[in-house]
Order: sequence, then C-alpha cells, then structure tokens
Amino acid sequence: MRVVELGEGVAVPYAGKLLAETGADVAKVEPPGGDGARRAGPFPGDRPDPEASALFHYQN
Repeated sequence: MRVVELGEGVAVPYAGKLLAETGADVAKVEPPGGDGARRAGPFPGDRPDPEASALFHYQN
C-alpha cells in the first residue's frame, strides 16, 4: 500500500506512522514552513530546533 500523508498536528501523522509500521510506503508532504510539530517541544537541552523536536520524531 502507498500512502501520501498531507496532515499536520497529532492524529494524521500518527496514523501515517501506524500505517508505515504495518508495511505501507508513506510519503509525508509538509508545507513550506514545515510541519507544525517541528516547532513543538520537548527539545533536547530545552533549545528549540525544528530538526530535534521529540514530538515530530516520535510521529515520523
């Protein structure tokens, strides 16, 4: 199965993660500014970094 994930927030990215864990090929499409979860903490060392958001990495 191939899935294109277009959502933001928590529910849709998490659904994409679950589908990927069951074998689906998931392609995440983000807006130009990136998924809003990239700006949500917690962050390592409490320093905001869009590449280090624990929430974003858990969902993706």
